[in-house]
Amino acid sequence: MADPTPETLFTPIRAERYRAPERLGDLIAPPYDVLSEDAREAFARRSPYNIVHLTVPVGGADRYAAAAQVLHRWRTAGVLERDEGPALYVVQQEFATPAGRTHLRTGVIGGLLAEGYESGRVRPHERTHRGPKEDRLALGRATRTAVEPIFILTRDDRGHLQRRLDGVTHHEPMAAAELDGVRIGLWRITGVQAAELAHAVGNGPVYIADGHHRFETAAALRAVLPVADRIPALAVPVRDPGLVILATHRLVVGGPVDATALAAEWSGAFDVDETEAELDPHGLLDALGPHPAAVVAFPTGRLLVLRARDPHDGELETAVIERTVVQMLVAAAGSEATVRYTSNPGELLHAVAGGGSAGVLIRPTPIERVLTIADAGGIMPPKSTYFAPKVPSGLLILPFDEVAGGGTT
Repeated sequence: MADPTPETLFTPIRAERYRAPERLGDLIAPPYDVLSEDAREAFARRSPYNIVHLTVPVGGADRYAAAAQVLHRWRTAGVLERDEGPALYVVQQEFATPAGRTHLRTGVIGGLLAEGYESGRVRPHERTHRGPKEDRLALGRATRTAVEPIFILTRDDRGHLQRRLDGVTHHEPMAAAELDGVRIGLWRITGVQAAELAHAVGNGPVYIADGHHRFETAAALRAVLPVADRIPALAVPVRDPGLVILATHRLVVGGPVDATALAAEWSGAFDVDETEAELDPHGLLDALGPHPAAVVAFPTGRLLVLRARDPHDGELETAVIERTVVQMLVAAAGSEATVRYTSNPGELLHAVAGGGSAGVLIRPTPIERVLTIADAGGIMPPKSTYFAPKVPSGLLILPFDEVAGGGTT
């Protein structure tokens, strides 16, 4: 017997969104997992309706119930409105990278089937952890709503999705906002145009760029709440000119380290050269050649350029540098040493000069390398990718109240 036809992977959805799009800048926020406590409070102070009141609820053991109560109050007060019918949302983000270049990334938010990874239609590249998944599962069960989108990539080999997105963004957006220096435009698409866009995203494979915990939580939630069968996802074509992966540089914080002794140890596996601290870190990293390489900065202003003599074929550059450079620095900095992360080379060098033990400037992982690892079922080391910018939370949410046939529970 032939296998049953699988459900459509990406579809329009009946989303819920803020009724006052002109105030969107005060209502959106970065995803829950990148918000510090101080940042969360700053966004909460912007508006009593800012999305962080849902995505990062407060209230101790009852914070999930508190989030459900907040959502109920917003609905009762008319803060939110529900789409009358299924729709997709095109999102365009204009942003600058730490190197000073401006980019424009365009994608479309729809409903991604929460089917897990077994079919191979949704492919991960990161390992997840139990705590964040338990947190998001409790929030989803309490609110019966997906309160944040995830970020996925589609190959779009023939450019069908890219062309349709370009056609949408030639028109004025229905809403515009700015978040942390990123300018955002939002278009709502319905009917035949929405169906064509969803079809162009395709039926897989798609690749999770950001939101592994949220997607796995969605699959777990569907098992106990069958109506929770989709999660909002921003789908971006792999060849979108604004698709950017930033490097995540490492800052080692601990005791003082001996740069000369470390250089001698690294010289067994790397060509080690010293360079001037005044050089542009972006240009320096770009010129390091094909083998695994990095630049190590010390508080004295000394910079060491490391180029591996072994090409380490098949091994991710980030993994090589983590194992052979970063962990050696951590060991040298003492038992209390910790590692912090930033995507901005200037911030890293400033932090090293301000008291860090050392900093490691690394290069970003190429997008095709990420897809190849995901296709092979591999898992990348932590902090190997940083897709910039993050997808804002608060553009829309997805209630879990529909059942087959269009009714409600």
